[in-house]
Formats: sequence, structure tokens, C-alpha cells
Amino acid sequence: MLRRKPTRLELKLDDIEEFESIRKDLESRKKQREEAEAAAAGEEAAAAAAAAMALGADHKSREQMINDRIGYKPQPKAGGRAAHFGTFEF
Repeated sequence: MLRRKPTRLELKLDDIEEFESIRKDLESRKKQREEAEAAAAGEEAAAAAAAAMALGADHKSREQMINDRIGYKPQPKAGGRAAHFGTFEF
């Protein structure tokens, strides 16, 4: 392998200014994109909440219809620690 002298790179003032302007442009684009995504997510969440409120009663009746169709009769679970851990007591 042949060895050669290291190449010298010089950074000029124009290069620094160009880098700073590109960096600021990218940061402003990123900020605008994040704001747009946050606004879209807020609208989407509001629409989903409104749909859930409208379909709340339909959801229970639909769930009940499915349970009736498959023959599933849910039993209420007993609350408390013993229900989760059987006979073990802590």
C-alpha cells in the first residue's frame, strides 16, 4: 500500500454561511411539519371521540348480538386481590 500525504481541507466563510442557511431552512420546515401533524392529530382525535360517542350505544348492542350468536354469556368477575391470585394472600 502506498502512503500519501493527508489532504488538507479548508473551510471558508462562504461555506459556513451556506451551511447555516440550509440548517435554518431545514429546521423551519421540520417545525412546520410537526405543527401540521399535531393539528391533524388533534382533529383526528376529536373525530374519533365524536364517532365513539355516536356509536357507544350501537357498540354494546352489537357486542350483545355477537355474544348471543356464539352462545357466550359473560359472568361478572369478583373484585379483589383473591380473584387475581387465587388462594394466595400477601
